[in-house]
Amino acid sequence: MEERRQINRVGYLADAVIVTCDTFDKYYVKTDNVSPLGMGIIAPADMPEIVGKDVIIVAQTMIMYADVTRQEKQDDGSFVIGVAARQFTPEVLAYLFEKIAPED
Repeated sequence: MEERRQINRVGYLADAVIVTCDTFDKYYVKTDNVSPLGMGIIAPADMPEIVGKDVIIVAQTMIMYADVTRQEKQDDGSFVIGVAARQFTPEVLAYLFEKIAPED
């Protein structure tokens, strides 16, 4: 497979959640690696096609707003998903603060 990434990623193994920005569907995944410009993710076999979608990824202490650039099925049925980071928009930040902010 030809390497597509411009910056080397480092291993980053963590449980994570992907939230699609259009439908707010949540998918539980595991991160594999990360760079300032993107992330590699391992998703379960029942993950729907999300290539081209805007997503928010929350993994431990990191939050990334990103475009899903690829989703490749593996021999075991799981998927390897690649995402490219995006600049946060005011709407995405508002969503995050509404959903993450502690309630009084």
